[in-house]
Amino acid sequence: MSERAAPFYCPYCGDEDLRPNETGHGAWECASCNRAFQLKFLGLLTRGVQRSDGEGDAI
Repeated sequence: MSERAAPFYCPYCGDEDLRPNETGHGAWECASCNRAFQLKFLGLLTRGVQRSDGEGDAI
């Protein structure tokens, strides 16, 4: 089984100094702005990806 992808940037300040948080799976802390956050994958959308400019075929 492969490991989960880590976030590259803090969603609050944009800094790259992130570390895993002790809270649990998907929890990260930013050393720059001193915030903790959690990421969660919700699932795939059943409708697929569609372009909003009217060009191309719907997937």
